Amino acid sequence: MSSGDIWQQFGVATWRAQHARSLLPVVVSSCLSLVVIAASLWWSGAITPHIRWRLDDFFLRTEVDENGVLSATVHIELENEGMASFTLTGISAEIPGLLLLPADEAKEERSVVTVGSGGMKTLETRIVVTDCAAVPHEPQPVGFTYRTWMGSGSAEVTWDSGWLEGPAGNLPVAWQRGLAGKICNDAMSPDWP
Repeated sequence: MSSGDIWQQFGVATWRAQHARSLLPVVVSSCLSLVVIAASLWWSGAITPHIRWRLDDFFLRTEVDENGVLSATVHIELENEGMASFTLTGISAEIPGLLLLPADEAKEERSVVTVGSGGMKTLETRIVVTDCAAVPHEPQPVGFTYRTWMGSGSAEVTWDSGWLEGPAGNLPVAWQRGLAGKICNDAMSPDWP
């Protein structure tokens, strides 16, 4: 007689098999519930906000200060595509030839912007062109920090690129290259004030 026969004689093996089969649906449904809850929170924008970014260069105004620093104020449109509101708490970029400056409270620039569900806000930030030729041709990411009701976090996004019209047709141009080109060309224009 083996130990398995003894367990079976006392009904222990049958009891364990029945309870293992009864726990399986509970474990599977619990796992599926957690997956559904996590997917719902992500989809709503509560974990990571769903932002549509748009760089508006229509109101771009190039300036050169008394030290010869070339800069412009950039308008960034933020559209919340999620169901949860978010607060943008900071934005930064490490791009050769460009610097995103922090908000200047003296100029009433906002560094913190809250966007409700389905809402849109505009963020103004100053960008300094340190070297027109050094700005890369490949699209570069922008880092941002945010806060939702689930907590704080940080992420990166690469903004949509633009198009350059030429004799051979339209050519794609990276967002930072197009922006730097516009700022540098405005500063070199004879019509520039």
